[in-house]
Amino acid sequence: MPAKNFLHPIDLTPPDRLDTLVENRRVYNLHNCEFNVYESYQAAYRVPLRFNDLTISSMVRGKKIMHLFGEPGFEYLPGETTIIPANEPMTIDFPEAQFSDPTQCIALTVDGTYINQIFHYLNEYYQSDKHEQFEWKLKFNEYHFDNDNEISAIINKLIRICSSDDKTKNIFADLSLKELFIRLMQSQRLTKAAADCVDNTNSNRMQYVLHYIQEHLLEKIAIDELSRKAYLSRNMFFKWFKEQFGITPLEYITRERIRLARQLLADRKNTVTSVSQQCGFTDVNYFIRAFKKSEGITPKHWQYTSVDVIR
Repeated sequence: MPAKNFLHPIDLTPPDRLDTLVENRRVYNLHNCEFNVYESYQAAYRVPLRFNDLTISSMVRGKKIMHLFGEPGFEYLPGETTIIPANEPMTIDFPEAQFSDPTQCIALTVDGTYINQIFHYLNEYYQSDKHEQFEWKLKFNEYHFDNDNEISAIINKLIRICSSDDKTKNIFADLSLKELFIRLMQSQRLTKAAADCVDNTNSNRMQYVLHYIQEHLLEKIAIDELSRKAYLSRNMFFKWFKEQFGITPLEYITRERIRLARQLLADRKNTVTSVSQQCGFTDVNYFIRAFKKSEGITPKHWQYTSVDVIR
């Protein structure tokens, strides 16, 4: 998975305006959503919380332990997001929070009727492939994930919009919310399709194409060949792939090669040049640039600082 993308810093609440030291809340109300900033300034455990609407939460600073869906608690850290259904009970631990180093997260609660309107519109008018119908909806089997570039950029934009005094902020928030939901669904769709293509290689066009990419990842993959596999023209193939997953086929191929490179770099006997070649990159300098864009650091730096963090 790509490197985490952190949200922009948010100013802490001034000490004289704190109402509580555990989950102090600032709230900004808009037409279709509510933007909350939560901060905790002392250690606490098993703090209950429940939202009436679907909630998209992202950590900004500090660490929480989240307990959701009756499953074991997980560390919730900056650069990560959770999607929580309406009325889902949760409990939260704040083992390291202190006044000099508080936790901070944002929670964007979105009106259920408004969400259903977005899904209805997409399902009614935006089916890009008539031969492979699918339902636009959020799934909660992968409710905790690292932010990618697109999702972190949209959340940063929403934070700026919601906390502003702009009289037109409801309009801009509406546009950004729609984009955020589409990006989240595309990301979930790609994750599921990539997993399904391992066992169901020919069940549909999407899985066939993704399986072909995986099988030929170390070779030169021609887009013309992929478009033929999908029985689409080159232009229509690009359009179809981007609509399905939110990224281009070239971006997907590079992403998968970087994922493989991280695994190979875990062995310090492998050089950057050899890993570049083994992962299908013909130019080591391009590999280094692509790796740094994805992971935030060079392959060599990653090899000697992150070899113990293999996802």
